[in-house]
Amino acid sequence: MGIEDYLVSGKLRLDQQLKFSAEIDKMTGILRRTMLVDHSRRENDAEHSWHIAVMAMLFEEYAREPVNIGRVAEMCVVHDLVEIYAGDTFAYDVSGNADKEAREAAAADKLFAQLPEEQGKMIRDLWEEFDAMETADAKYAACMDRLQPFLHNTLTEGHTWVEGGTNRAAVEKRMAIIKEFMPEVYEWIAANLDRAEEKGWLKA
Repeated sequence: MGIEDYLVSGKLRLDQQLKFSAEIDKMTGILRRTMLVDHSRRENDAEHSWHIAVMAMLFEEYAREPVNIGRVAEMCVVHDLVEIYAGDTFAYDVSGNADKEAREAAAADKLFAQLPEEQGKMIRDLWEEFDAMETADAKYAACMDRLQPFLHNTLTEGHTWVEGGTNRAAVEKRMAIIKEFMPEVYEWIAANLDRAEEKGWLKA
């Protein structure tokens, strides 16, 4: 059985919402590069999104500006929905990131159009705000998006860094938003970058 077995309710709005809810189950099949802390397998997009939403509840005290945790959590759970169609792009894959924006915009057009118009717009607005990283809420959500896989790398012998032949400068560039918005947390980041370089997990 699958979506083709969906029993129509006869109410267009409800059908759109239920079918969208079934469609986003595909996030569980989008594998990321990040290894689970127990080294058993790679995490999927749904796990990552849940994880950073919970983390957003924990680290607010380190944010440089006041943030709305409710809105941040909403951004966290929707920020990777477009990867259902666009696929996951490794953060340090230069060629893969070249057309990421266009692929994800097309995916957004396709995915969010499946919802009632105002709900599709609501989620797309959150997704676009997250990507722009201009508001305090978006900056904080972006910090969580970067902190979580960094934490995993520190606990899995730099798994994704080693696999991708990543250099320290690339990671520092990606962590810049944490340095700007959560400087106290960045002190821990910097110490781990030193260790990762010393152990050969990151190229100098």
